[in-house]
Amino acid sequence: MTDLRRRVLTVAAGAAVAAPFAMGLAAGAEPDDGRVLFTFADPEIVESSGLVATGDRAWTTNDSGDTGRVFTVDTTTGETVGVTYWADGPVDVEALAPAGPGRVWVGDIGDNAAARDSIRVTRVPVGDGDRTVDEETIDLVYPDGARDAEALLVHPTTGRLHVVTKGVFAGEVYAAPPEIADDAPNQLGLVGQVVGLVTDGAFFPDGRHVVLRTYSRATVYTFPDLESLGSWDLPAQQQGEGIAVTPEGDLLISSEGQRSEVLLVVVPPRIERAMAGTTSAASSPTSTTSASPATPAPSPDGGTVAQDVFTPPDVDAWPWVVGGVVGVLALGVLWRSLRPH
Repeated sequence: MTDLRRRVLTVAAGAAVAAPFAMGLAAGAEPDDGRVLFTFADPEIVESSGLVATGDRAWTTNDSGDTGRVFTVDTTTGETVGVTYWADGPVDVEALAPAGPGRVWVGDIGDNAAARDSIRVTRVPVGDGDRTVDEETIDLVYPDGARDAEALLVHPTTGRLHVVTKGVFAGEVYAAPPEIADDAPNQLGLVGQVVGLVTDGAFFPDGRHVVLRTYSRATVYTFPDLESLGSWDLPAQQQGEGIAVTPEGDLLISSEGQRSEVLLVVVPPRIERAMAGTTSAASSPTSTTSASPATPAPSPDGGTVAQDVFTPPDVDAWPWVVGGVVGVLALGVLWRSLRPH
């Protein structure tokens, strides 16, 4: 075999090996750089770690190390138009969640060392203008030891609070009691498992779907059974910490860093279709829920939810299977071509 022919066959076989894997990557990447909705203009917003938005207003709070305050931001300009001071010494504020018109829940739920006896949430008024409030702080306690968490969610129909922990390999969703007391610790109940390293999350307006984000990806789950409908890559950010779902169902994401951008991103069509399918199935009078191999437990909003939830892979597996098979065949062709004759 001539050197030229050997080189041609080598290049061709290499391309045959690489192409299927490139196809697998393309099938799961779904790049979306997002659209800049606004940039935080306030130099005091340096570690945006929670995000709530509606209309032309958004609310955010700094990560641990700041005094207790929530910023009201005009989404048309990025300017801070109000600040609510709610406490002098929070431990580790990590999240915000909607709490009805003119209010947000502040989640003092961070615990990197897993050393806190309880975590805290506070419902504070927000809006244009500055104010200092003295609101009751509500204590929440995990049933099985301390956890670190950065996501606080509120069901749009029931108003029930949910905390999502930040486990490395998997997170856990916990629900607060339907009626929370402000004069005694409230024990959280385990709902199920989700992806790890969750930095924020939010319910969709229908209350039947929830989106959770990590530093780089987002995943949509059904609720309350926490079935994963798929994941996708989020636009690159300095340190992606916040995600909000607007009343119209749009997604906004934020990041730590001074003068950071808040981006509008879209849910991939394949996940939108899956969401529409689960909503239709849930509303059908003849629909049934498939049995789970795990022992069912009471759901936060009725029905049952499995204690152990299997989360499917982030992307379809078929491109990788095809890629592997074709790659092996291509390597065989390459080996046979390069053998001395």
